Amino acid sequence: MLFPESTFKSFTKNDISDTKQGTEVLLSIDAESKEEVDEMLNKAVKAGGTIYGEPHDQGWMYGAGFIDLDGHRWNVLYKDMSKMPKE
Repeated sequence: MLFPESTFKSFTKNDISDTKQGTEVLLSIDAESKEEVDEMLNKAVKAGGTIYGEPHDQGWMYGAGFIDLDGHRWNVLYKDMSKMPKE
């Protein structure tokens, strides 16, 4: 759920983290393909987000990372489990 900061603060009874000073959480989203990873990254940038992790291919996993307008960090990952290393 998305709330204005004042509503969120009253609901949680805590201060809101300053995401410019540290990372409070890293959220990951599964993608169905490498193309979907790139598409989600492009949408995030078009919406005002910034890339913190350029797309990278590890053979069995392809991913990238972006920071949203509130400073939260997101990973978008595609995993081909058939190519995952056994060890």
